Amino acid sequence: MHMQKRQRQRGSILVEFTLAGIATICLLISTFSLGVGMWNYHTLAFAVHEGTRYVSVKGYDCTEAGNTCSVSVGTIAKKIQSLGIGLPDGQVNVSLTTDSGVVTSCNPLNSCYSDATIWPPKANSDNKVGKKITIAAAYQFQSAILFFWPGKGTVGTGTIWLPASSTQTILF
Repeated sequence: MHMQKRQRQRGSILVEFTLAGIATICLLISTFSLGVGMWNYHTLAFAVHEGTRYVSVKGYDCTEAGNTCSVSVGTIAKKIQSLGIGLPDGQVNVSLTTDSGVVTSCNPLNSCYSDATIWPPKANSDNKVGKKITIAAAYQFQSAILFFWPGKGTVGTGTIWLPASSTQTILF
C-alpha cells in the first residue's frame, strides 16, 4: 500500500515547481523592470531640474556686451544629456518654454546639439531677471512587464512615457 501511494505522487513535484517557477520568474522580471523604470524617471527628473537651474543663471546679464556666459539651445541639450546618465538621447523629447510662452522643442534631444540659438531669447524680454523658464522632458521607457500581460498577443515589450518638468526664475 505504501508503494501505491508513492507512485500516485510521482511527478507532482515537477508540476508544482513549474507552476511556482513561472510565477517567480514573472515576479522577478517585473520587479527588475519597475526598478529600472523608477531609476530612469529619477534620472530624467534630476537632469531636467539641474538643466533648468543651469539656465536660470544665464539670463539678461550674460547677453550684455563683454559677457560671454550666455547659452545656446545646443548647450542646454548637451547639459541635460550629460546629466541624464543612462538615458538614450534618441528617446528623450525636451521642450524649453519661456515666460511669454515661446516653445523650443528638441524631439528627440540629440536633434538640438548643433542649435546655436541663444536661450532664453531676448524677444519679449524673456531673458530678464524675474522671468520664469520651464524645461519639460519625456522619456520613452520600454518595459518587459507587458510581456506577461494577458491578451497582448506577440508584443515583446510595452512603451510608456515618463514625464519630468522644472520651472525656475531667471536670477542674473
